[in-house]
Amino acid sequence: MDRYDSIIVGAGHNGLVCATYLAQSGQRVLVLEASGSPGGLGASREFHPGFHASVAHSVSHFSERIASDLKLASHGFQSASKPLPTIGLSVDKEHVILHKDTLSGADANDVVAYRKYSRLMQRFANVLKPFWLKTMPRIGNNDIAELVTFAHIGFNLRRIGKNDMQEFLRVISLPARDLMDEYFDSDLLKATLSWDGLIGSKLAPRSPNSAVLAMLYRIAGESGGAHEIPQGGVNGLMKALCASATESGVEVRCAAKVSRIVIGSNTEGQIATGVQLADGEEIGAERIISATDPQRTFLDLVGVAHLDINFTNRIRRLRCNGNVAKLHLALNALPEFEGLQRSDGRMIIAPDMDTIEFAFDSAKYGECPSKPVMEIVLPSAHDPSLAPAGQHVLSAHVMYVPHKLKGGWTDAARNQICERTIDVITKYAPRLREQIIHKEFLTPWDIEKNYRVTGGHWHHTEFALDQMFMMRPTYEAAQYRTPIPGLFLCGAGCHPGGDLVGGAGHNAAREILR
Repeated sequence: MDRYDSIIVGAGHNGLVCATYLAQSGQRVLVLEASGSPGGLGASREFHPGFHASVAHSVSHFSERIASDLKLASHGFQSASKPLPTIGLSVDKEHVILHKDTLSGADANDVVAYRKYSRLMQRFANVLKPFWLKTMPRIGNNDIAELVTFAHIGFNLRRIGKNDMQEFLRVISLPARDLMDEYFDSDLLKATLSWDGLIGSKLAPRSPNSAVLAMLYRIAGESGGAHEIPQGGVNGLMKALCASATESGVEVRCAAKVSRIVIGSNTEGQIATGVQLADGEEIGAERIISATDPQRTFLDLVGVAHLDINFTNRIRRLRCNGNVAKLHLALNALPEFEGLQRSDGRMIIAPDMDTIEFAFDSAKYGECPSKPVMEIVLPSAHDPSLAPAGQHVLSAHVMYVPHKLKGGWTDAARNQICERTIDVITKYAPRLREQIIHKEFLTPWDIEKNYRVTGGHWHHTEFALDQMFMMRPTYEAAQYRTPIPGLFLCGAGCHPGGDLVGGAGHNAAREILR
């Protein structure tokens, strides 16, 4: 049986990041990917002849440190020279536009309030920023390095001053609606600004949980949370990560589905010793690192027979059902959104926070919203290779589409919400329907099936206060190690979470090398 230092299950961006760091340290590393190509939710695929898209359609806070360490620039990855403006679309054409530190389309009071709000949120994001690329300490542990991390967190809070520290502790637990109502008058502006705290989650504006923390997570990126479509699109980042990995000596095998993680034993008890592929092949390694989600890792690949019942129950209780569907449209021309001179920004359709809340209420009961809310980009406007000459791709994240639809997902149900979503877009781009060549709608159920992500959840498990930091995904597995020696985690279900960041892969490699 062939043997490696490390085997990584899953060639998403975190798996590739972790693999490259380990290989750079001299390890012999194998990455196994079930699909035909690496990249996970960031991989580009042809959804209609000549038209390409990925589930992840922009980059907002990929770590510059990781990009530098892995020399991604030498493999063709370049950040966009201009971040995308975020545009809150209005049916009366009075759009609000957020670009860098500026706001247009709102009244003078909201413009002044936005400057104050932006400065404060950036200040709070900077408090947490150093810890997205650190291992969160175990509660009650006396390890000096971990105690230093706790001290660093306390120091960062003290450094911003007593008043801001108190405000920080108040704000991070606020519902998004309360925070927006404190600062702004415009309903459209409130909905647009709250979007980054809600997208990818099972939270709504009134949810008393972690929307503000999610905002700070995204704002903490080097671009301040601004979204970009890099050179070569999101898939350009995936290609660069794969090229860096292979140059570092990582072996990447695609179409190699892992059916189980092999658990052996030694004098001290259980230990992960290798993996078995779907075709029966067994491959051994000193350690196994899972880049897939925690439920799939422990319940499907390891099996509950090898786990403590209390740990198993905590893993079962993780909230993993996604709420975001994906619409892809192949278009014969660039769509025109009324009232916009250029439609190459990140466009939010969420007229007010009540519309978002009502959409969430529908999903909560297993139904699709009557008025979908969404985020739209036109990636082909930035990367012409995604569509034939003169033609374009529209990519939309449609929020509050339930993973478990009442009555189950059928072609008719999928087509109904697809058409409903297109109807909403045509209120802002009236000629859209006559431009459509082909349409594809991926529900969270489809994303789970096609990408092997439990619940079709972006973050592998909900990005919420009880499943964050030193509790992500749960204690006994929150420092990338697991209760089974030799088995580690490096996916989005670990700290710091999902999105195209690379932090979980970086941190897991750091712990393994320690």
